[in-house]
Amino acid sequence: MAGELILLVDDEPNITELAELYLKQEGYRTQAVADGAAALKAAGDGQPAAIVLDLMLPELDGYEVCRRLRAADNPVPIIMLTARDDDVDKIVGLEIGADDYMTKPFNPKELVARVKALLRRAARQDQPASPVHLGDLTVDPARREVTVNGEQVELRTQEFDLLLAFAQHKGLVLERPQLLRLAWGYEYYGETRTVDVHVAHLRKKLAASQAKIETVTGVGYKLVV
Repeated sequence: MAGELILLVDDEPNITELAELYLKQEGYRTQAVADGAAALKAAGDGQPAAIVLDLMLPELDGYEVCRRLRAADNPVPIIMLTARDDDVDKIVGLEIGADDYMTKPFNPKELVARVKALLRRAARQDQPASPVHLGDLTVDPARREVTVNGEQVELRTQEFDLLLAFAQHKGLVLERPQLLRLAWGYEYYGETRTVDVHVAHLRKKLAASQAKIETVTGVGYKLVV
C-alpha cells in the first residue's frame, strides 16, 4: 500500500535519487543508504516493506547483505541491482535469496512496477486457498507449505509463488511473460531470465517428486505428473 517504506541501497547518488523521485510520486516513503553495513542497520531499525539492493557496495556487498538478512529469517522482499547480466544466477540462487533482480541502467517506472508487485504478493500471502494435489506433490497456499510424499520441501518465497502458479495451471503451457504476471505480479518488461533461473532451482528441489516441470521449447513451461 502507499506509504510503505522502501529502503534503497546504492553508492551512486544519481541512482537512489532517481528511484526516490519515482517511488515518492507513487506515495511510498524512501530511505537511501550507501553501503552494506548501513543497509543492515536500516533494515533492522526501520523494518522496510521492500529493499532495492545494489550488488557492488562498500563495506559489505549486496550478496553478504542478502545472506545475513536471510540467515536472520528476515523475509523482506529484495530486488537486487547489478551491472552484469551474468550475475543473475548467483543473485537469485539458493544461497542468496533475492526475490528479483534488475540490471543497470534500468527504467525507473519498471522499478516501481516491480516494487508494487512484490508488495501485492506479500499481501496475497494472507489469503486462504485450498491445497493443490499433484501425484505425490501437495502445494498448500494457506500454510505456504510444499510436501512430496508427506515430506516438507523448503522453498523460498518466490519459488513457492512460482510453483503455486504452475500447480494452479497444471498441465497447461505457461509462457514466461505469463509466469511473470502470475508469480511475480508484474507485466512483461522484456526480461524473463529470472523465470528460467527459478525454474532450474525448483526442478532441483522437486527432483524426488512425480511432478515435473517440463520445458516446451520456444514457448515456456508446464507442470505435469
